[in-house]
Amino acid sequence: MSVYLDRAGLKVGEALARFVETRVLPDLAIEARAFWTGAADIFARFAPENRALLARRDDLQAEIDRWSAENPARAADPRAQEAFLREIGYLVPDPAPFTIGTTHVDAEIATMAGPQLVVPALNARFVLNAANARWGSLYDALYGTDALPGVAKPGGYDRERGAQVIASAKAFLDEAVPLAEGSWADLTGEPVLRDPAQQVAPWLYRHNGLHIEVGVDRDHPIGRDDPAGIADVLLEAALTTIVDLEDSIAAVDAEDKVAAYANWLGLMRGDLEERFDKGGRTVTRQLNPDRGGLPGRSLLFVRNVGHLMTTPAVLLENGQEAPEGILDAIVTSLIALFDLRGLGTFRNSRAGSIYIVKPKMHGPEECGFTNRLFDAVEDLLGLARHTIKVGVMDEERRTSTNLAACIHAVKDRIAFINTGFLDRTGDEIHTSMRAGAMVPKGEMKATSWIKAYEDRNVRIGLACGLSGKAQIGKGMWAAPDRMADMLAQKGAHPEAGANTAWVPSPTAATLHALHYHRTDVFARQRTIAAEPVPGLAPLLTIPVAQGRNWSAEEVAQELDNNAQGLLGYVVRWIDQGVGCSKVPDVHDVGLMEDRATLRISSQHIANWLLHEVASTSDVEAALRRMAAKVDAQNADDSLYRPMAGREAESLAFQAARALIFEGVEQPNGYTEPLLHRFRARAKLG
Repeated sequence: MSVYLDRAGLKVGEALARFVETRVLPDLAIEARAFWTGAADIFARFAPENRALLARRDDLQAEIDRWSAENPARAADPRAQEAFLREIGYLVPDPAPFTIGTTHVDAEIATMAGPQLVVPALNARFVLNAANARWGSLYDALYGTDALPGVAKPGGYDRERGAQVIASAKAFLDEAVPLAEGSWADLTGEPVLRDPAQQVAPWLYRHNGLHIEVGVDRDHPIGRDDPAGIADVLLEAALTTIVDLEDSIAAVDAEDKVAAYANWLGLMRGDLEERFDKGGRTVTRQLNPDRGGLPGRSLLFVRNVGHLMTTPAVLLENGQEAPEGILDAIVTSLIALFDLRGLGTFRNSRAGSIYIVKPKMHGPEECGFTNRLFDAVEDLLGLARHTIKVGVMDEERRTSTNLAACIHAVKDRIAFINTGFLDRTGDEIHTSMRAGAMVPKGEMKATSWIKAYEDRNVRIGLACGLSGKAQIGKGMWAAPDRMADMLAQKGAHPEAGANTAWVPSPTAATLHALHYHRTDVFARQRTIAAEPVPGLAPLLTIPVAQGRNWSAEEVAQELDNNAQGLLGYVVRWIDQGVGCSKVPDVHDVGLMEDRATLRISSQHIANWLLHEVASTSDVEAALRRMAAKVDAQNADDSLYRPMAGREAESLAFQAARALIFEGVEQPNGYTEPLLHRFRARAKLG
């Protein structure tokens, strides 16, 4: 049983109350009674409106479901669909042309272009690795991945592989910081650049706003054999990192929330550290210091939970669980005061801002709610208006179709918009659930709405004046072991005018930085800004498989693909509390999975069940087959609990099954309610 303490009419989980009162408030010289009174007032003001916004979502979805079922031909016609969506208030008029008024934004967000990491807040080691990924070794990234053909031979340093790496890195230097004469490959002494303005300091250069440090050490095993003594090439890589309290973690109670908040506190104080065993010795990981006047760490955002979920960490006066997103806004902003007041070892925001990414908002009403909530938190903490900046995740259909109005609702604090293909696809399926059977999951990226979504996000952002003031982002590269493919494909993101994009690891950030050297993003933005914004019609083209008949084999393959990914992710979430990890797919390729990928898989199967492409027995058979496969893929995990043969007892298997068979009824197709329910049961033992 959870223990609660009474605080200003709230019942606060003991772990949370003690954390706030003993580890946060004293050093900030904030009196506990005043803090809890102010927090209680925010909950009293905003929790009812939060519930009303969720009810509005449900009402709109019910109207869309009814209309789609009654008018399948009209639902397939974007013009008819647009008229209907305007009639019910799902689509709102675009605002008159405007420019955002955001100020006091750090350069990493506003005037620089580079990779972004997203890291689960519950894993301190991962958090530290991500925060320290501001700089990365190009030599290491090329040597240890498939970015270059071949692999290093085992048994120590492979000189042949090393020569391949050095040649590639110096070819990059020839492109980014060309010499006045000759090539970096032939350099024997101090370099003289073609453009001396690129040199910041000896062996430190800048190109497209990003720094490159050439490490010279003639005593180093690599440097001593190099004509110029070059031992490494360090790239400024992950300019920003999102510390995630949402899709990538499993936090279902006060203890989980405190563990996540504690890591955010350690980052803001600068004293977070993690000890772990590596090769038989204990390693201590800490935050990196600055590098000769340049930042040594990523600029940190924190991603709060969306509007949907409630948390038992706080109970309101009526006994209901508090909206989790409101709690996150209060606590993460409170903790960020350590940075704003200069109480930490390092500075995060030199511009004096707090950066909160807000996911899963549906339309401008909900963005406006967030804006007013942040107003209230600023008032509680004595902050100037718009100190708290917001990142709007453009990952729900109602936000995509109303993006300009959403930006307008937060126009004086917006610092980030981002396309999220995965969650956006899950919402596309659920919103149009009754319009027909969807195309197979693997075909989604080739549908017309995807390109329209990506293009509109950039062009609307530019039309609203985000360039030079905020980030325009693109989504995740999900295959961390496929860096050659990433190098070949992900250059499309800066070419599309995005000044950041997500990558799955620090190594990937180092390699993705190469794309920002090859593309001047802000020049691309100036070109793209002159192009028209694509209309709504392509965005409203539902990806249904018109008149298509699948063979039994095709149906089984699609079900296996979805069921395997679903089970592989859910089993770790429920049994081990792991919210994001590299999960082998049905072909044993490791992919980064989180709740967004799970939403697609579960909603896709639910859609095919609803439209009788697959039967209940087909789905049950696929789940049993894939339970055995997932068990085999996790055979080396000592903490893993097998599902096959014990499906009735496995909470993970039952959760996966519920996500499918109850998928149509889940609010907007979200997986969180069921995951939280089953994880809470698993934690009880």
